[in-house]
Formats: sequence, structure tokens, C-alpha cells
Amino acid sequence: MKKVLLFAMLLFSICAFSQKHKTFCQIVGTGNFLGTKVKIQIDFGQYTSYFSKYKTFMVDDSGEKIEFNSMIDAMNYLAKFRWKFEQAYVITVNNGIGMQNVYHWLLSKDVESDDEIREGIMTKQDFDDAKKKGISKQIEEGDDEPKKKVPLFMRNMKEDEPENKPAE
Repeated sequence: MKKVLLFAMLLFSICAFSQKHKTFCQIVGTGNFLGTKVKIQIDFGQYTSYFSKYKTFMVDDSGEKIEFNSMIDAMNYLAKFRWKFEQAYVITVNNGIGMQNVYHWLLSKDVESDDEIREGIMTKQDFDDAKKKGISKQIEEGDDEPKKKVPLFMRNMKEDEPENKPAE
């Protein structure tokens, strides 16, 4: 009886700790007026200020916007990170030059923790934040050799270090 109870408790604890929940994101695709590429903005429900609302485009490791051949190309890219298609709709807007279709696709993903949501996906805002942290980390570490990512005026700056006084 004790073994059955122990087994049941063990099984319950494993199930309780490996709870997955569904999370959603929306990708918004806008076409290039003169080309055939599509730029993808991704919305995880994150806060965006007025000035950073245009920084939700997906970028590569160098911070350049990723342009996809189509919405299907974007979906195939996101499927590598376990995102699944849920629903789509199109809105036609006047962009000042003419009418343009804006594609909205709702995607979902089963995750165990919120750390898995953005796995493999970087927006321009994420890139800029990481770049700022990288610069501040280099300054804090006091690297002697100049780095290209550190602005020129900050390369030779060092924090005032307390003078080493001899012990009395």
C-alpha cells in the first residue's frame, strides 16, 4: 500500500511540475511596395511605447530586418521554433501610395516556462536592448582594448578608482 501511495505521489508531482500552457503571438506581414518581400512584425503582447512601436520587426543577428518571400516563408521559419498556425485575416489599408494588404496571422505554442516564448526570435527592440547591455558590460569590465560597439568617446573613459593606501 505504501508503494502504491508513493508511486501515485511521484506521478502527481511529475505531472504538476511539467505543466504546459498555450501561449500566443501575432505576426503582421506588410509587403514591400516595389518588391515581393514581406517584412514581419511580431507581437507577443509586449509593451511598446510610441517611439518603439516600429521596433517589433524581426531582425537577424546583425540587427538587419529579415525579409521573407511570403507569409508562408515566415510561418516555416517560425515553425522551427514550434509555433503553430491558428487563424489569419487580412486588412486592406491606404498607405498614402495606394491600397496595401496587411496580413495578420495568429500563432500558438505550448511552453513550460515563459523563457521559451521568444526562443530563436529577435526583434529590433530586443537587438537594441542587447546591444546596450553589451556596451555597458564592456565598460563595467574595463576592457583596455577598444571595441567597435563602444562609442568612440567612451573607449578611453575609465571610472575613478580609489587610490591604494598603504595599511597602517
